[in-house]
Amino acid sequence: MVGQLQHYSDLIVQVAKDKDKSAFAELFDHFAPRLKGYLMQQGADQGSAEEIAQEVMVTLWRKAELFDPKKSSASTWLYRIARNRRIDRLRRQRTAELNPDEPLLQPASVPDVTVEMDARLREQRVRSALSSLPDDQVSVIKLAFFSGLSHSQISEETGVPLGTVKSRIRLAFARLRQIIEADSSVDVD
Repeated sequence: MVGQLQHYSDLIVQVAKDKDKSAFAELFDHFAPRLKGYLMQQGADQGSAEEIAQEVMVTLWRKAELFDPKKSSASTWLYRIARNRRIDRLRRQRTAELNPDEPLLQPASVPDVTVEMDARLREQRVRSALSSLPDDQVSVIKLAFFSGLSHSQISEETGVPLGTVKSRIRLAFARLRQIIEADSSVDVD
């Protein structure tokens, strides 16, 4: 057992010094499945455990020179890296799940009652004014502003000449303006 532990430590040293691919392959074959099993025992799902185990092995390849066989064995070093990676992932998930600055988690602003009341009053006035217009003018206004059609599209859809569509919209706006302005001046008094 001690000889085997020393063997894996020696392999890490070979990877550090020479980027020895066969030494790395032997380490990968031995430790990757064991790290995955360890991570799953710690509560990681299979996919996450496999990803973290691969990250640990990539860390071994890139940072093998940081391994000190005097301080720990190869397995202790790799399992510590795996444990720390898992903890880092859990912290990131928690942070991502509940970011206190997330706009959706902020309380909704209290609407200004006067602005809301003004908007409702304006909507009532427009509806009332629309009901006093001739049907041909109301239909082009609805198509232009509620359906979002262009004047040309309204002309095509209704079969009314383009100039007539424009005239009806212009006349409707002039009439709406008169009605709403007259209604507003009555409220002010």
